[in-house]
Amino acid sequence: MAKSFDQLDTRAALAEVARQFYQRGWMPGTAGNLSARADDNTRPGFWITASGMPKGQLEDNDFLLVGVRDDSVIERLRAAHKPSAETSIHRAIYRVFPHARACLHVHSVDACIAVSRVAATLTTLRLPPLEVLKGFDLWEENPQIDLPVFPNWLDVPRIAHEIEQRFSVTPPRISALVVRDHGITVWGESLQQAFNRVEVVEFIMSYMARAGSGV
Repeated sequence: MAKSFDQLDTRAALAEVARQFYQRGWMPGTAGNLSARADDNTRPGFWITASGMPKGQLEDNDFLLVGVRDDSVIERLRAAHKPSAETSIHRAIYRVFPHARACLHVHSVDACIAVSRVAATLTTLRLPPLEVLKGFDLWEENPQIDLPVFPNWLDVPRIAHEIEQRFSVTPPRISALVVRDHGITVWGESLQQAFNRVEVVEFIMSYMARAGSGV
């Protein structure tokens, strides 16, 4: 019987998640980044993918343990490794949502297409009320859900700052966001939950991309 990702060693589980997402075309080349919490009682931290690593070939040592409260590197398993360029976005999520245990960011064509149809001034994308939204524990008739949209600044800490500021005031109804022309970021109270919810959001993005193209 297949194990839940939550039953595996954290870094081994993240490497397997990366392989599966790569095979689906959601983490092409070195794109995307994954993380999971690894707290102790004195210094909260999370494991995150090393920068510039091909996501279909990650090994257990291709992760760094970094701080939640600051940008410190707590543990580096390979001397040349640096934290993902988007570590600040993961840190923002963990700060705003203390119950989040995993944060997964992928790149897909469908997400870029779906969001590209939203005017540049809009900050949300209204999602169709599809059955799969129950994956976010939404048990209501025709839920009205807006996916938060953020601009794709070259300065990644700026994106992270905007996420932290906005969500600290107005948390989203689902644990997901999208950066325009870039990809989705999804978090969950476990790695398995976050993985499942990435699948849900990508299903919706694919639906919207196809519906908009008339396919």
